[in-house]
Amino acid sequence: MFKQILEWYWGENMIKKDTCEIYYYDEEKVNRIQGNLQTVDISSVAQMLKAIADKNRAKITYALCQDDELCVCDIANIIGVTVANASHHLRTLHKQGIVKFRKEGKLAFYSLDDEHIRQIMMIALALKKEVKINV
Repeated sequence: MFKQILEWYWGENMIKKDTCEIYYYDEEKVNRIQGNLQTVDISSVAQMLKAIADKNRAKITYALCQDDELCVCDIANIIGVTVANASHHLRTLHKQGIVKFRKEGKLAFYSLDDEHIRQIMMIALALKKEVKINV
């Protein structure tokens, strides 16, 4: 009986691990991809995505996907924060090249710096609808 329990436990009914059970890697593949990593600026990409990863900055980015240009006061009201707080988030997004701004009199208007940012946001939203992301 004990042997049957062990076979059941270690057999098909055992929960599958999400890691390799042995250590083996494809040296050619690893070397090729490591070489490719040396040719791209992954650090800057990570910083850009990190900037958008903040909930309020993601809201700002999405809002700017909906309208080509918004003033700081509009953005503050849309995301429900003070103008000072919205300005802080916009400065972070600007430093990462996500948004650009222009002054018109006493108003500061922001827009997405590049169409690719809109595409990244819309793809991320579409992916979230299709795939349940475990958090």
